[in-house]
Amino acid sequence: MQLALTILAFGGLASAQGAQGTGKTTRYWDCCKPSCAWPGKSTASTPVLTCDRNDNPLNDRGSTRSGCDSGGSAFMCSNQSPWAVNETVAYGWAAVNIAGSNEASWCCSCYELTFTSGPVSGKKMIVQATNTGGDLGNNHFDIAMPGGGVGIFNACTQQYGAPPNGWGERYGGVGSKSACESFPDKLKAGCNWRFDWFMGADNPDVRFRQVACPAAITAKSQCVRQRDVIDQTPTGPSTVPTWTP
Repeated sequence: MQLALTILAFGGLASAQGAQGTGKTTRYWDCCKPSCAWPGKSTASTPVLTCDRNDNPLNDRGSTRSGCDSGGSAFMCSNQSPWAVNETVAYGWAAVNIAGSNEASWCCSCYELTFTSGPVSGKKMIVQATNTGGDLGNNHFDIAMPGGGVGIFNACTQQYGAPPNGWGERYGGVGSKSACESFPDKLKAGCNWRFDWFMGADNPDVRFRQVACPAAITAKSQCVRQRDVIDQTPTGPSTVPTWTP
């Protein structure tokens, strides 16, 4: 708990000039190569890491076509699933749209979300922006969580043999924790997170502010921004274990 609070406090010092405000959340997991995994999307020296069909890191500096495109073979890595740091703090990734900004500004930036509605009201989550959604509104965070619904695109059928519309409903995903049991082993923990730490919340509202990314997040995504409005040097340890009740 003390570790998470220290990380959050350090991020707060750096966020004075970063993006902040109120916003909304949704959820998704489409298995596609994230938009920020293409080279040149941000000031980061390397784009977001992607994986092959067997979930092996590609280390291709973003050159492989997305699994959502014809003939593509780059997918979202399973370890970019959310996890609980403690009872009130979680880490993860999201597709993002910030009002008055653009993809070059938010790709691989991190944002501290404080949930303000639903059963998770008061809890906090730090997400790194790894994707952009054409259907996202202003100040919108589409949190990546296995079983959250594939949305517009679906590479989960190609990568994991998921049903044609993904697991559960195309928009919204599965409706219960028991459905997570049928998931590929590498995605089960992320699916369970939604019904455990996230308490089955359905698109809660948030207050958000830009913060320096925890090193535990960038160690998985391999994407670290440079030359930004805030100090983007990753904070804290590169490994943070999953909290369980």
